[in-house]
Amino acid sequence: MRMRDKPRQARQIRSRHLRLLVLSLTTLIAISLLSRLPAWSLLELRSFDYLSTVDDPRPPPGGPVIVAIDEPSLADINAQWPWPRSLHAQLVTQLRAAGARVIGLDIILAEPSTPENDNAITNAVGPDVVLAGDETLIETPQATQLIRVTPLQQLTEAGAKTGIASVDLSGDGTFRRIPAYEDGFAATLAKASGTISATLPAGQLVQSFGPARSYPTVSYYQALDPAHLLPPDYFKGRVVLVGLSLQNAPVIDKGGVDAFATPYTVHTGTLTSGVEIQATIYDNIRRGLSIEEARLPMAAACILISVLLAAATVWRSTGWLTIVTSAAALLAFAAISFAGIRLAHIFVSPLGPTVAYISVVFGQAAFDYAEERRNKRQIIRAFAQYISPDLVKRLSSDPTQLKLGGERRTLSVLFSDVRGFTTIAETLKDDPEQLTGLINRLLTPLSDVVMDHGGTIDKYMGDCIMAFWNAPLDEPDHALHAVKASLAMQSAISTLNRELEREATQRGGRPHVLKMGVGINTGECIVGNMGSTRRFDYSCLGDSVNLASRLEGASKNYGVALLLGEETARLVAGTYTVVELDRIIVKGRTVPSPVYTVVHDADAEALAAHRAFTQAKYAGTLAPSDPAFDRLAADIPELAGYYAIMRDALAGSGEE
Repeated sequence: MRMRDKPRQARQIRSRHLRLLVLSLTTLIAISLLSRLPAWSLLELRSFDYLSTVDDPRPPPGGPVIVAIDEPSLADINAQWPWPRSLHAQLVTQLRAAGARVIGLDIILAEPSTPENDNAITNAVGPDVVLAGDETLIETPQATQLIRVTPLQQLTEAGAKTGIASVDLSGDGTFRRIPAYEDGFAATLAKASGTISATLPAGQLVQSFGPARSYPTVSYYQALDPAHLLPPDYFKGRVVLVGLSLQNAPVIDKGGVDAFATPYTVHTGTLTSGVEIQATIYDNIRRGLSIEEARLPMAAACILISVLLAAATVWRSTGWLTIVTSAAALLAFAAISFAGIRLAHIFVSPLGPTVAYISVVFGQAAFDYAEERRNKRQIIRAFAQYISPDLVKRLSSDPTQLKLGGERRTLSVLFSDVRGFTTIAETLKDDPEQLTGLINRLLTPLSDVVMDHGGTIDKYMGDCIMAFWNAPLDEPDHALHAVKASLAMQSAISTLNRELEREATQRGGRPHVLKMGVGINTGECIVGNMGSTRRFDYSCLGDSVNLASRLEGASKNYGVALLLGEETARLVAGTYTVVELDRIIVKGRTVPSPVYTVVHDADAEALAAHRAFTQAKYAGTLAPSDPAFDRLAADIPELAGYYAIMRDALAGSGEE
C-alpha cells in the first residue's frame, strides 16, 4: 500500500508545484497590468509618504529662515491685506541690513498699486531679492491656455529675480515632487545664493522635514525690527523666505490659503504653508536630498525576486510558519525601501513586492486549504459508514493520525453472530421484505453500539458484524471499549426481542427470538486499505483476527454469549470479573488458547470454587456426579448453561 502511495504522492507534489508556478506567473502579469492604473501610482506614493517620514527628519542645519505673515503680524500691523508695498520695502531693507544673504518674497507683485508704494519696493529690491511668479494651466472645451504671471517689469529692471512659485501636486492633491521649472522659486533662490551647481532634479520626490512650522520661523512684525525683537545676527548669512504662514496650521478638510498637503499630512492631518514648501524644495536642491524613483527594470526585478521568495516560502507546505515568514518578509520589503530612501536617495516602492508576495503566499495557502478541505471530506465520506461521528471529526481535524497504507497495530477485534438466524431466514423465505426489515432492525442498533463505543465497523456478513478498536485512531483502552460494546449489544438484542414479542402478540403469531454470540480477541494485526486498485475497504488481517472469529463460533459450545481471548481478558480484568472457561485449540492453531467470559454476580468464594473446578477439569479429575456442578450453577447463575454443557460432555465421554 505504501509503495503504491509513493507515485500518488509524487503526482500530488508535481500538481502542487505546477499550480504554484501558474499562480506566480499570473501574479506577475496581474501586477504589470495593475501598475498602469493611476490608483496604483497613488498607493505607491502613499507608501513613500510613510517611509520618508517614519524617522521624523528635521530641516538640515543652515537652511532658510521663514518670515511669516501670520496672525500676530496681522494683529500688530493692523492694516488691510494686501499690505502696502512700502511695508515690504521696509522689510527688505531691514533684512538686508541684518545680514540676509538672499531674500525671497513669496508674494505676487504683478499688478501696479500706487506710484508711491511701487517706487518704494522698486528702490528696495536688487539682485539679492527673488520675487514670486505664478504659472497656471487653464483647460476649457475650446482650448488649453497656459497663463504665466510675473512681477512688475520695473521690479525686474531694478535687478530683482523672478521665480515661479507654482508647485506640482499628485493626483491626491499632495505635494511630493520638485517642480519642473528651471526658473522655479526655490531653484532661483539656490542660484542667487550660490549654492546650486548640479542640474535641477525636476520631477524627483521631495524629502519633507517635519510637519508645518518645522523651519525656523519669525513673525513679519518681528523682522521689521530685528535689532529689538530678535536675537543678534539672527538673519546673518541666511536665506530668508517671506510669505503667508499661519501659526495654526489649517486642517486638511477645511483647506487653507497657500497651504498644501505633504507627506507629513498622513500623520498630522494638517497642511503646510507654501512658503515652507519652498524652503523644503530649496533644501532638497541645496543638499541634494531629493529622491529618485526606481526605474522600471529595478522595480520589475524587485517584484520578480518577491515572487520567487514567496514561492520558496510555500514550496513544501503552508502553515503557521508561513504567517511568521510572511510577516518578516513584508517588514523586510519596507525596511529595504526605507534604506533606499535614506542611503541611496532611491525610492523602490514596497507595494509591488508586497502585493506579489501576499498574492503568491496567500493564494497558495488558499489552494492548500481547499485541498485540505477536500481531503477531509474524502476522509469523512470514507469512514462515516464505519466509525462514530466523533471519531470522524477527530480524524478530519487531524488527518495525520490516519495512515492510508497498511500498518501493524494492536487491535481488539470483535465478531458477533445471531444464533439460529439461518432457521429464521428459512421461515421467512417467502417474505423477503420482512426478512430484510428484520436484518436492518438487528444490524442498526448493533452498529450504533459499536460506533458509540468508538469502534470501527469492518464489514457485515449477513447477520454477522466484524468490528475492531484502536484504528484508525489510537485508543489506549481499546479492549475495554470492545467488551463494553459487546455487553451493550446484548442489551440491544434484549430490547429488540421485547419489541418483536410485542409485535408478534399484536399479530397473533409467534415471535422470532434472537440470541447472539460474541467473540473478542486482542493482538497484533495488519490494518489499512485492503482490496484492489478499483475497490478497497479499511480492514484488518492477522492471526488475532482469525482467533476472534473462532471465539465467536465457540461461544455457543460453552453456553455463554461472550467469549474472550487471553490478552483481552487480561486488559479488562481490572474493570470486569473475568473467569477462565477452557483451553481450546482452534482451527489453524496448534497451541491451546485459554478462553474467558465476563460474569457480574459472583463473590470471591464462588470465583475461587470456579478456579478449582477448571483446574480439576484440566487435570481430568472431574466427574459428572461432582456436586460442584450444581453448587457453582447456583452460585454463578450466569454460567449455569456452561456447567450443564461441561457435565453433559463428561457424561457423554463415559467418565464417572
